[in-house]
Amino acid sequence: MEDPLMAKNGGEYGATSSGDPLTSSPDPLNDNNSDYGVGAGAGIDDDDGDGDDNDGSEVREGTPRRRRPPSADHFAGDGDFAPLSLSRHKRQHSFLRSESIKNPGSVALRKTQSSFWEDAREFREGSVPQSIVVALAVGVVCGVAAFIYYQILFFLLDYLWHVLPQKYVVGVWPENLEVLWIALIGFLMAVLVGLSVQVMGEPGDLAYTIKCVHDKAYISMSHVLPMVAASQFSILGGGSLGPEAPLVAICAALGGHMSRKVFKQKNRNVVRKHTLMGMAGALSAFFGCPLGGSLFALEVNSRFGIEYFEHMIEAIFCGEVCVAVFRALSGLPIDAIWTIQTPPLASASPFQLLVGAFIGLLGAGIAALFSAFHFKVMDIFDYFGLLDNRIAVARALLGSVVIVGLGMVVPHTMFWGEWEFQTVATMGPASELDHIWPTRGLFGFEMDTWGRCLIVAFTKLVAISFTVAGGYRGGFIFPFFAAGAAFGRAFTIWFPSVSVSLACLSFAAGINVAITRTSLATPLILCYLAGEQNAISGVLAASLVSLFATSYMPFIKTQIVRKDLDSSLFYLAEDEPLVHSSSEANLEQQKKQQEQADEEEHEVL
Repeated sequence: MEDPLMAKNGGEYGATSSGDPLTSSPDPLNDNNSDYGVGAGAGIDDDDGDGDDNDGSEVREGTPRRRRPPSADHFAGDGDFAPLSLSRHKRQHSFLRSESIKNPGSVALRKTQSSFWEDAREFREGSVPQSIVVALAVGVVCGVAAFIYYQILFFLLDYLWHVLPQKYVVGVWPENLEVLWIALIGFLMAVLVGLSVQVMGEPGDLAYTIKCVHDKAYISMSHVLPMVAASQFSILGGGSLGPEAPLVAICAALGGHMSRKVFKQKNRNVVRKHTLMGMAGALSAFFGCPLGGSLFALEVNSRFGIEYFEHMIEAIFCGEVCVAVFRALSGLPIDAIWTIQTPPLASASPFQLLVGAFIGLLGAGIAALFSAFHFKVMDIFDYFGLLDNRIAVARALLGSVVIVGLGMVVPHTMFWGEWEFQTVATMGPASELDHIWPTRGLFGFEMDTWGRCLIVAFTKLVAISFTVAGGYRGGFIFPFFAAGAAFGRAFTIWFPSVSVSLACLSFAAGINVAITRTSLATPLILCYLAGEQNAISGVLAASLVSLFATSYMPFIKTQIVRKDLDSSLFYLAEDEPLVHSSSEANLEQQKKQQEQADEEEHEVL
């Protein structure tokens, strides 16, 4: 029997669902126009200025859309594709359900692949040979792109924050005025952030990237250059956002562009797979951890776990390729970058798992407080009309006032935290801070008491909020890691029997997972970067507890549920078959009732 739910092209590997949104209307649990309070990613679907939400290319729907409860309004088109009518879709869906209940095992996916060599010869859409070739191509291109981005970024970081002050400030300015270099560079970069947005156009952000993955399956290339410029100026200005989100957006755009323009793909779910390959490659290169980076790219699109599961293997493979290319070009080792304690944890224990779970709950609470604070900050910016890109310079300058002010008092809050994490986690002297100059700030602040650890932690969260509100572009993964490390050090001063590594990594995981919803990737990345494989059980416990505790507190509002799933954590299809613990007679009665209910649909089909 031919599967009535399979479209002509069947989706990749014969999958019955494409992962496409059923509607452009707001998700009941989300306000998609609010993103995560940035305001920049909202309403920018018209990439080519023609009034629609695509960039002039056509992407074909791979499979019919499944019904999403509760109303027919969800079958409104999204501008690019014509969905099935509600009545026809309901008939097909009910027919498949009734057949599976009457005769279990009779309804199966139709095979779309034959042999490896035949698929390779014909380069069939969505096949394994095609996925291998595309993953290699996307991985190489994204690895080169990440290398170029990093070379420019770190050259300018060193030049602005070390070469220039050593040449023109040291021995020229009075020593007590050297701290003004922080203000000079900070305000200058803020102006350039605003100008880049006004002149080059909207760069997007992480929330917009996720929105495009769900809605269109690709990100327009028109956002790449604006993102490069805005994110570089944001990071150079000492904002508490890092290169991870810009690289994700850039490589996602490259992956989708290659899929559509080079490999001429039209199936939306296949294009989405190649876009996710680019995202996985970017984060793998950034973290140096292919498995953790790839899982992060997959998890961050959804609120509870990996929902684009059918793309997982190819995305991880692309991540492996990309990290090899990037690290080979840059000469960076694939190795841990932090040493929190010496020696590292020798083993794990059930007690450490319980401690990690408790810290994860504390981290979730901190993330909830941060979310409430951040949305208040966004309301203030909105009240004064500062979220309009036409006045992006004023918005960035207002944000920089807080960023620079905090940085001059507490230098640990400047920059994205990847290299500052080591100093924070070990309570090292401020002179070891990697990027900022002068490291002593206004008052020679040092992390030497539990109170000062908390000052670093809370001021870092404030800096993150105002960096985002100021329209800076970047990722907040490492900034939250750095804040978590500061909370962890305060915790170990109160409870010295707790491992420093476990406390710092668990706080970092608890906060980050509550915000990004990446409970599997985050502990892998943290323990890999710290060289603490024995801490992973406790850090994973922190991640999972934080995920559950904040399940109904979405921060990135575009993290929506796949609307082609019959049921999920937040939705249940109206005609979803239920599992009953009843006798065979009752099961037979249920089958008869189902047959009678679906008789009309059978006749029509």
